[in-house]
Amino acid sequence: MRDYALSLGDELKRTREKLGLSQRKVADAAGIDTRTVLDIENYRGNPKLEVLYPLVRTTNMDPRPIFFPELHRDSSMLLELRLLVEKCSEEEAVVMIEVFKSVLNAIRNANSTDVG
Repeated sequence: MRDYALSLGDELKRTREKLGLSQRKVADAAGIDTRTVLDIENYRGNPKLEVLYPLVRTTNMDPRPIFFPELHRDSSMLLELRLLVEKCSEEEAVVMIEVFKSVLNAIRNANSTDVG
């Protein structure tokens, strides 16, 4: 079984249940077969983009856990950081990116010199 099948199946089921939708309702809304939703949630699906795109858009599913499961961590500090970032305006984000890069670089440099 491929890792992406696990990520996709888990994320679809989690999102669908969070929305309180049945597999049939999700399938109908996305314009796909109910069996396709069932197969994906049971890690048997390998959907084409023509299926995946409306499925993600219909459920407003977060694609990051699907395509970047290694980045999906449930740390409360990372969650707080994500929430702060999500609330930034575009102008604030431009400034914060540079600040974040500088601070992260300083921390990593300090840690690399502490180790050696």
